[in-house]
Amino acid sequence: MRAPVLACMTFLALLGTAGAGGVARTAPATAELRGHRFSIEVAADDASREHGLMDRTSMPADHGMLFVFPDSEIRTFWMKNTLIPLDMLFFDSNRRLVTLLHDVPPCKADPCPIYPSTAPARYVLELNAGTAAKLGVRIGDVLTFSGVPAPTQ
Repeated sequence: MRAPVLACMTFLALLGTAGAGGVARTAPATAELRGHRFSIEVAADDASREHGLMDRTSMPADHGMLFVFPDSEIRTFWMKNTLIPLDMLFFDSNRRLVTLLHDVPPCKADPCPIYPSTAPARYVLELNAGTAAKLGVRIGDVLTFSGVPAPTQ
């Protein structure tokens, strides 16, 4: 009888350290820019980078999404199926802001416009429209973050 009890206790212990789908919980990811901290979702693989903030009708203040790429190159984004206006901030491999796009509107009909960086970028932070202006964000500002996994293909 001890083996089934031990197995059950082991399962419950594992369940206690796992989130949905059995994935181990990690500390929430955060990003900081100009002294302001954001809770961020991280898009570090092809599937999550492709989906991004599509189909969302809102995003809480002080939240954002950080896109992490394995290399630096000109990045091109669009707003297909994205329902909220966003600020798009493109950062190089040193996490310095190289391109800032304010108040990018949702795409209402195909073909959707594209929004490229003006220099190679490795990270893209999307925030609610107006946030970058409110913080006084400028080209050259440095982004810091924690809890962000390495990118995958």
